Amino acid sequence: MGAYYSNTIAGFLQESAKSILGTLTHQAGIAGFHQQLHTQTLSWDEEIDTLKYSFNKILAYNPLAGDFGILLEYPIARREKRIDAVIIANETIIVIEFKVGSNDYFNSDKEQLLDYCLDLRDFHFQSRGKNIIPILLATNGPSTENTYIENLDSVKEILTANSNDLTDKLEVIFSRYCSNNEGLNFENWNNSDYSPTPTIIEAAQTLYAGKSVVEISRSHAGTKNLTKTSEAVVSAIKYAKANNEKIVCFITGVPGAGKTLAGLNIAHDKEFQDHEKSLATFLSGNGPLIKVLREALSRDAFKKLKVGDANAKKKETDRIISFIENVHRFLDHYFIEKERIPNNKIVIFDEAQRAWDQEHSMRKFQRPHSEAEMMLEIMGRHQDWSVIVALVGGGQEINTGEAGLSEWGRIIEEKFNDWKVYVSPQLATGNHSTGDLTLFNKYPTNVKVVENKDLHLEVSIRSYKAEELSKWVSLVLSNNSIEAKQLFEEKLSKYKIIITRDLDKAKTWLTSHCKGSRRMGLVASSGARRLRPYGLEVKLDFEEAAWFLNARTDIRSSYYLEIPATEFGVQGLELDWVGMCWDADLRRNRDEWDYNSFTGTTWKKVKQPEKQQYLINKYRVLLTRGREGMIIFVPPGSDDDITRRPTDYNSIAEYLKSCGIKEI
Repeated sequence: MGAYYSNTIAGFLQESAKSILGTLTHQAGIAGFHQQLHTQTLSWDEEIDTLKYSFNKILAYNPLAGDFGILLEYPIARREKRIDAVIIANETIIVIEFKVGSNDYFNSDKEQLLDYCLDLRDFHFQSRGKNIIPILLATNGPSTENTYIENLDSVKEILTANSNDLTDKLEVIFSRYCSNNEGLNFENWNNSDYSPTPTIIEAAQTLYAGKSVVEISRSHAGTKNLTKTSEAVVSAIKYAKANNEKIVCFITGVPGAGKTLAGLNIAHDKEFQDHEKSLATFLSGNGPLIKVLREALSRDAFKKLKVGDANAKKKETDRIISFIENVHRFLDHYFIEKERIPNNKIVIFDEAQRAWDQEHSMRKFQRPHSEAEMMLEIMGRHQDWSVIVALVGGGQEINTGEAGLSEWGRIIEEKFNDWKVYVSPQLATGNHSTGDLTLFNKYPTNVKVVENKDLHLEVSIRSYKAEELSKWVSLVLSNNSIEAKQLFEEKLSKYKIIITRDLDKAKTWLTSHCKGSRRMGLVASSGARRLRPYGLEVKLDFEEAAWFLNARTDIRSSYYLEIPATEFGVQGLELDWVGMCWDADLRRNRDEWDYNSFTGTTWKKVKQPEKQQYLINKYRVLLTRGREGMIIFVPPGSDDDITRRPTDYNSIAEYLKSCGIKEI
């Protein structure tokens, strides 16, 4: 559904204010707002009068402006809001946010307006590459002198206006940007594809509210692939139910392809809800992800509750806890009681490659089995059918004791060969998205394996400007600078990646690029112990929810660029703009990586292949967190500190530049 009202400016002026107001009210009713607030009607009335007053004056000297388009109440689906007014003036898009009755231009209103413009720039097909000019109109605000600063971004600096001087502001815009008579057709613009990519937090909030993620998702290859994957899994579940079979279904994908989103989608599919009880549950061992999503859902839900309603708050809290469960608690609960049959027929196991091996499980919880074995045994207690959906991010095992894919394959072949296994071809043969690992070394003869290409998510929807980012990162980390540079130059032109040797420059770059409510933050390896001289400490207590969710004004938030999140804090989550801080734990030794761990007062070589792989995987996670862009800070080092030798850092920087990145 497009704007509530659209017309040429000439047509808008010819139509009565009463008729326009009637159209807005009628369309609001169709959209479900049957009880239209009186204050909204009054606001529309004043907006219409202000626009008519300005347009009449403009047409007196510029009659061609009568052919420009005017749209009122244009939807921004991702934010469940509407833009008050959009003017389509040849190749220029003017976005006006009215604050009726306001006498000032508040930062929160500017942030809201910028969010609208950035979403149009990134997700609205006909707005791509066009100048987008935001105007914040406080009807009673002071007259201000706007500075028309040219920037390289298609979204220009915010202009401010009031009811009396909007005409002057529009005249300047028309003369500066609208000299070309050819341009956008406002009707085509109104009907253009607008298909945003939700963050994992936005997606969780949408699903929790009982809506489909498709309503706020981007209709490109990534989302189409996501839909196919969900349908493939739902089909496998229906088959298991109809034939009383047990199936383990592996979903693979590049970092940011939406594996967690697919899992949440399946877990909360209406087909698997039965008399207020769900047949499916979503399990994750990722503590920070659980904390952040639960806190985001709580903040969103509690805003809608009556103050002091303790019962409603408790009910909401219980529902949020069940929305995403901790896999370790799930396993504990059923491991102790051997005869207990799980409440759910379907479990979605997020980041299943990080399930603990037998040794770590024994050391941590005195359980003499790997978590993969425990999950298969527990879900195997169902006498008829059950399904495990294992979400696998290849090359993202980042901690000691994470068994990886091979443990799932081994235990299925040895002890659970009555389970049918569904995999993607990528998992069968190995691929950069699976860390070049396979489930089985060779297909077992005693296990039924079904391949389905729809079980692989190939396209990143996190980095919507760089669907090949994960492949580039894989090439960088596998010492393939020639192919990395070629891919960078051919495929990553819209995704900003640069390098700097100056932390202040990195912070300035992030601040200048991160607009509206888009989020920025610093990340670093948990082994980056010699970033301390730059004020970056990776061993501090880290409040994940505050870092990811709190506002720019909160010193605990990522916006302050003071506390770097490590791979443990950010895996499964994302930022719009990332400052990735590279230390000497992963450095160059001629044409290969050199692996190090800081112990006591010195760097020590990491020689175990398993721990070397963990180190590579840490950097893989950190390098794939950004939705829009990333700046990599490589310290200059110090001749006076043997733990920060300039030669070590210089070789890292030179290698990254050989992979295509430019330095500032």
